Amino acid sequence: MGHLGSVLQPPLPAPSSCCLFFGFPSPCRALGNCWLLCALTNKMSLLAWEQETGIRLVQVNGQRRYGGPPPGWVGDPPPASTEVFIGRLPQDVYEDTLIPLFGSVGRLYEFRLMMTFSGLNRGFAYARYSSELEASKAISTFHHFQVRRGCTIKVCWSTQKCELVMDGLAAWMSQQKLEAVLQTVTEGILCVTLHVSLFQRGAKLAVLKYRSHKAAAMAKKTLMEVNLGLGEAVQMVYWLDPVLRRKLSHCEEEPSPSSSLVYEGRSLAVPRPVALPPSQQNVMENMSTPLFVSKCVQVDPDGCQRFWNQVVIPGGPEPIAGFVWVPQGSQGQRQDEEAKVAEALHFLQLPGEVTDVLWAGGAAV
Repeated sequence: MGHLGSVLQPPLPAPSSCCLFFGFPSPCRALGNCWLLCALTNKMSLLAWEQETGIRLVQVNGQRRYGGPPPGWVGDPPPASTEVFIGRLPQDVYEDTLIPLFGSVGRLYEFRLMMTFSGLNRGFAYARYSSELEASKAISTFHHFQVRRGCTIKVCWSTQKCELVMDGLAAWMSQQKLEAVLQTVTEGILCVTLHVSLFQRGAKLAVLKYRSHKAAAMAKKTLMEVNLGLGEAVQMVYWLDPVLRRKLSHCEEEPSPSSSLVYEGRSLAVPRPVALPPSQQNVMENMSTPLFVSKCVQVDPDGCQRFWNQVVIPGGPEPIAGFVWVPQGSQGQRQDEEAKVAEALHFLQLPGEVTDVLWAGGAAV
């Protein structure tokens, strides 16, 4: 028990001196108050360090950040692959210890310490270096490093999480409806896949893929704070973990044609057509080959292209317009055709069914 205490808490004065200092007869209560005293002392040391060095720390959304960019930085930010994860930190260790330590092996572009509402850290942080070589050196130097007697930390490459789970959606929720809502309240959404909820009866679950970790993190914050009215069940938003990913891979996925395109970038997986009711069959027989107007309106830094498309179906309803993202990996005319296919699959679904799609001048999909 003594060894465990040394891991979880900073070194404490002897129980007798604690009792005399605080006036408490109970050694247990005295130990707790001594821990608070040490934590307060560490916070005061942090403030003194900030004033001495002139370093400015900014707290936003539960994390305290240095840099991004740091003073004197010239040029573009380093890639996300230069970031390392730091775990198993004592909760009362702060930037006055961590930034000089991790800055000793390379130039820090950004340092983020996750914080609780009480002012203690949450036990982990992220350090982003100016190069992958420096990040690799930080891992080899500080993994299993003893930041305090009896307390070793974990340092490894940071995983850029880009996928969220949104659970508790109404059973009537469609992919198109959800995508439209998400594009309104969040930025960087790439694709949406719907599943039957594994945790709430009569509800749906959606996996949301975003363009970057930052976009996903901002979306998570927004979706947790805003009531979108997408169902009567309790709606939860959290990161997609490997265990849930495996479970969902064994479950039947809701029809999501355009998501297959955006997710993979190369394969166009089209669900098998099913028999249509007579009334819908009559409508289909009177329709001619759809005509498309397509235009690239935006190119992302990572190569993703956003296309505006308009679909005109002779003999069908009025023209339908929309947008679709086509990821890097496709080139030229092929990328334009993939955008057309995605829009066709997205808009030419009859309620509850999926149809074959043709594009003007092209082959059947």
